[in-house]
Amino acid sequence: MAANTMCLKLTILILFSIPAIFAKGQEADTAAVNKEIVFASDTQAPMWVETLLLKSNNNRAATKNIFDNILTRRPSAVYLLGDVVSLGASNRQWKPMDAYLQRLRSKGIKVNAALGNHEVLGQSNKGQRKFQQRFPNHLKTGYVDTTDSVAVVLLNSNFNSLSANDDAVQLNWYRQTLEKLDRDSSIQFIITGCHHSPFTNSKIVGPSVGVRHNFVPVFLKSAKSRLFLSGHSHNFEHFQHEGKDFFVIGGGGGLHQPLKQGKGILPDLSAGYKPLFHYLSIRRNLNVLELVSMRLKPDFTGFEEGAKFEVSNFPKAATASATLPGSR
Repeated sequence: MAANTMCLKLTILILFSIPAIFAKGQEADTAAVNKEIVFASDTQAPMWVETLLLKSNNNRAATKNIFDNILTRRPSAVYLLGDVVSLGASNRQWKPMDAYLQRLRSKGIKVNAALGNHEVLGQSNKGQRKFQQRFPNHLKTGYVDTTDSVAVVLLNSNFNSLSANDDAVQLNWYRQTLEKLDRDSSIQFIITGCHHSPFTNSKIVGPSVGVRHNFVPVFLKSAKSRLFLSGHSHNFEHFQHEGKDFFVIGGGGGLHQPLKQGKGILPDLSAGYKPLFHYLSIRRNLNVLELVSMRLKPDFTGFEEGAKFEVSNFPKAATASATLPGSR
């Protein structure tokens, strides 16, 4: 009788354990199955001096909402394009970001980043060491990561903090890497990301001459390179140059920057789409990249899909076709 009772208890325990084991396995595998790639930039909290020029708008809460929303989507990878924090050398500034990064990585989501100017602000070497601790795959002269046949090349656009030798090493590495990826049959698309934008209409930060001179020509020559992503300008902007697409996605929580108007501005293909806080979601659907700008609602009650774009890997149809949401 005791043996039968024990067997019955063991059977019940196993039956109740199966759903929990299955759910746990599903959770662990979610990021591996979901091939979504997320890009965000300028997630730094506002500095006091910045608020003298620019208006704040619950910026820290916006950054938290962005990371919370990304977590619910369980992408395979997240790439942060610099200015992750407002002061790279400050432990206090890294504290909330460390929590966001830990939560993402605990779900099997890989997180990589490029250096921004705020990481090298003030105590540059100390800031870079703390950045490296958080992003151990990072190399200051460029590195590459691949998800679902999409190679993401992350570059260092802080030219003032690079030695002449490091500058030359990075440019040579970038050129050789794109040539290698173009020959690699397992790679369908190449996305280049760095912090400073080669094109922007921001009144606060200008286009980066260094990026435009060093990186853009190499990018344009690459057959599989389709997207160039950057931040620094705290806006959403979309430019095309020689048939290829350049997006500015600096909506991660930094203070919103006004844009130039009138004659002489660069032609922004998303002139009618200017969300305050946003990040970019990318999925590969066969030979097309599907881009969606996820924007935080003005009342902070959640996110909604904003502008959508499609980028083909066929040279004759490489430029992004866009679907813009209705004006708010």
